[in-house]
Amino acid sequence: MKDQDVGSNEKYGIDDNINSQTDGTQSLEQSEKVHNVISITRADIGDLENVISTIVSPSGKEVKVTGDVDEAMRLALESREIKITEQEDRKLVWKIDLYMFPLMCILYAIQFMDKVSNGSAAVMGLRDDLKMKGNQYSWVGSAFYFGYLFFNLGPGQLIFQKSRWLAKTLAVFVVLWGMILALHAAPTINYASFIFLRVLLGCAESMVTPTFTIITSQYWRKEEHFMRVCLWFGFNGLGGIWANSLAYGLYIRQASYSIEAWRVLFVVTGLITVFVGFAIFFHLPDDPSKAWFLSEREKLMVVERIRGNQQGFGNHHIKWYQVKEAFTDVRTWLFFAFSIGSNIPNGGLTNFMNILIKNDFGYSTKESLLMTMPTGAVELVACPLIGFLSVWCAKKKIPFLQDRLIWGIFAAVLSVVATCMLAFAKESKNARLAGAYLLYVAPVSFICVLSIISSNTLGYTKKWTVSSINLVSYAASNLAGPQTFIAKQAPGYNGAKIAMLVCYAGCVVTLSALYVLNIYENKKRDRIQAERGPSDTIIENLEFADLTDKENPNFRYAL
Repeated sequence: MKDQDVGSNEKYGIDDNINSQTDGTQSLEQSEKVHNVISITRADIGDLENVISTIVSPSGKEVKVTGDVDEAMRLALESREIKITEQEDRKLVWKIDLYMFPLMCILYAIQFMDKVSNGSAAVMGLRDDLKMKGNQYSWVGSAFYFGYLFFNLGPGQLIFQKSRWLAKTLAVFVVLWGMILALHAAPTINYASFIFLRVLLGCAESMVTPTFTIITSQYWRKEEHFMRVCLWFGFNGLGGIWANSLAYGLYIRQASYSIEAWRVLFVVTGLITVFVGFAIFFHLPDDPSKAWFLSEREKLMVVERIRGNQQGFGNHHIKWYQVKEAFTDVRTWLFFAFSIGSNIPNGGLTNFMNILIKNDFGYSTKESLLMTMPTGAVELVACPLIGFLSVWCAKKKIPFLQDRLIWGIFAAVLSVVATCMLAFAKESKNARLAGAYLLYVAPVSFICVLSIISSNTLGYTKKWTVSSINLVSYAASNLAGPQTFIAKQAPGYNGAKIAMLVCYAGCVVTLSALYVLNIYENKKRDRIQAERGPSDTIIENLEFADLTDKENPNFRYAL
């Protein structure tokens, strides 16, 4: 049924209570109020010009629903008929977690491992062998993020959104990044060529986080996103432990190798990365409809599970109005501001923690490699633990503590305290060391923002755009971070510590603003829905029409 065939009240969209029922049933009272049901058919799918119907957004703007829908729509046309028991749902979630998570977590550990390897190599002789002077090592850390920044400014989003082979495209980039990393050990390497390789490495690695954000929204309900992002992001900690333990083992046996131990470190890390890249190519599906480990019924169950997310698997057409909406959405710039505050310290610590522990705390090279390992352990434990606590609080319906943004604010406040300990507890080495370790709870705040982008940014083009803008900020901040560690301020680097304190305080402010904004918007949408009343028309499977969060009247922002 097309737009002209329905009553005028169709423009008011769909009653939220009807839409929120994932099993597709309606109460008798609601059914009596619905006079028209508009179905999107297989013939409609892919027709960019065909206007199936219109709805009115929360802002009062008329929005056209066309055949240019989400990839999940093909399965959604069949999935409405299935009934899912609680036991089936639990079994499906465990199955997805079991098949998807091990490889995702290992890849995220490895992408952090090579960043930490840079710092490990620095104390193993990299700076001396490449004849670095002054602030040249700071530019080694920044060079990686020049590549990361460039690729997120456009090429990355275009390649990955247009690709119908998301996981396989990622796998190709992972293999390339492993090869580039191994080339860091080339015997003819000098400072200039090393910087060039770091830039290329940043390009190759830049798509891991946005791709994982998309994958998380494809398979899990939005209330499950925070826990899942906590898990795969938390494996940064394993990457830190892995890199430093590998570096320690190579360092104490450096006399056994024909080349410098830091070169062996890059070769080994690169080969591990290449192996994981091939594993991703053959194991991870490109979207749930292509998941080799799911039966046809289970694929339909995935669609029904994520129906409440108001988003599906993705749309491979670049919608320029969604790009514009991403740039005009205040949330985008709150994410941007947060990433600046969160990642200037991250960029500095990733490249200088080994150096800081060696020089500022007075440890030897061998001891510094060992003393840096607890930083990874803190992140590996803290991130999943806070994710589990948020799930437990949600089940118990504990006010505020069931909201992921509250946990993000908590982690940011804790980072402020940790920075104060590191910067100002000058009389106590143990207190400063405890502050350095406690700083590795800070990623929880960034995890919170990644999961919020996954849950709250609707429209596939808009999601990629917001994610890219956020990661441009991430890259620029990590690029700037090493520059706060000024050579003439060694070994204490007091200027860098003050910069970290200011940045983490800014994170508390931006996360609090985002929390208040989402609460206000949800209450506003509830009020508008009540004023408009129930619709005379429903559009089946509107959840998969690839509407943005600002267009969809049934969407409420996750807190």
